Amino acid sequence: MDVKFFLTVVLNSLTLAALYFIVAAGFTLVFGLMRVLNLAHGAVYLLGAYVGFEVMQATESWLLAAAGGAVAAALFGVFMHVAILSWMPGQELRQTLATIAVSLIAADLMIANWGGLSYQIEVPDLLFGSLPLPGLGRYPIFRLTLIGIAIAIGVLLWLLLNRTKLGMMIRAGVDDRDMLAAMGKNVPLVFIAVAGLGGLLAGLGGVVGGSALAIAPGEDARVLLSSLVVVIVGGMGSVVGAAMGALLVGFAEQFGLAYTPTYGVVYTFLIMVAVLAVRPRGLFGAAT
Repeated sequence: MDVKFFLTVVLNSLTLAALYFIVAAGFTLVFGLMRVLNLAHGAVYLLGAYVGFEVMQATESWLLAAAGGAVAAALFGVFMHVAILSWMPGQELRQTLATIAVSLIAADLMIANWGGLSYQIEVPDLLFGSLPLPGLGRYPIFRLTLIGIAIAIGVLLWLLLNRTKLGMMIRAGVDDRDMLAAMGKNVPLVFIAVAGLGGLLAGLGGVVGGSALAIAPGEDARVLLSSLVVVIVGGMGSVVGAAMGALLVGFAEQFGLAYTPTYGVVYTFLIMVAVLAVRPRGLFGAAT
């Protein structure tokens, strides 16, 4: 076995898992709290990436691009919830069909505006280039930074959910939203906040993914499918589960493509089947 190649695949797996975690963390909160299978989540990711690209072109600031993409995606997520999803409480089929329709419309509008070309967001000069690593050679600095960004987001989400009043309401809503409403809490407002948070993380993931990989039509469907698998494997409503699911999916995809490219895509779904056979609610999913 080529050790250098193996270590490169490990780092590629970690960076891909970091991207999946950023996108899927918001998705698992929305899915876990509101019980809405938002199939427009991939479109929110791609919108954040395109907006981030435009902001980068206008300002040449990656931080402003990340902020612009995240805010635009958060507003889109809130708009979908207020204008569409809030009118269909408990109607899973209608919600699913509505979000599919939004995803298709958004995808066509983005193609009409940005075309079918592939774009990439320029990374800051500080993070441009590669870094020498022992036994590995050189590795892109931004990809290593991506791991740090994911860890920071995971810590901030943990603090939000476990150390703030909003976090307590979100966790209570994941366990029993009817009881949360009975206690006099403004559940619709909590839902709006979670929808905005989910959109914000998807948009940030779009900017990060557009910097590390590329922005192109079809990325929304790929990211949505990966997010679904991450949430199913990790468990609905669990940030820790999203992290573990992202790691499993990231390693399965990268090692599959590196060593058995013909069957690489199969491993992700084998992991999902194996996890659901043992834990039907996912690794960290709680009983409802």
